Amino acid sequence: MPRGLNKVMIIGQIGHDPDMRYTPSGKPVTSFSVTVTRTWVTAEGERREATEWFNVVAWGNLAEICNQYLRKGRRVYVEGHLQTRSWEDQTGQKHFRTELVANEMIMLDGRPGSSEVDYASSDEEESNY
Repeated sequence: MPRGLNKVMIIGQIGHDPDMRYTPSGKPVTSFSVTVTRTWVTAEGERREATEWFNVVAWGNLAEICNQYLRKGRRVYVEGHLQTRSWEDQTGQKHFRTELVANEMIMLDGRPGSSEVDYASSDEEESNY
């Protein structure tokens, strides 16, 4: 079977402060959103803008780093893969959510109190809650 590629790289701003929780086995997982705005000029010379929201999930050590240092409004680079999961609510309605599962993150604004750009990477591969 031929190999496929599922790789996503985004640069944007943190949409809300990260939310860290733990799986029943004790593994940390952090969720946050990133907004990415693109701009272009139409054929008529009009400037247009569109914003996409990405749901990001980080696991393990990277989850702890994201929770500790990322804050709403900060600029960030996130790299990982897309994953769609589904679940049923109490009423039986099926829901779907597509997330960017992060394996690398660079704080483009630097760490609070630092003038340097900080890089963090996940040494773990987790794909399910």
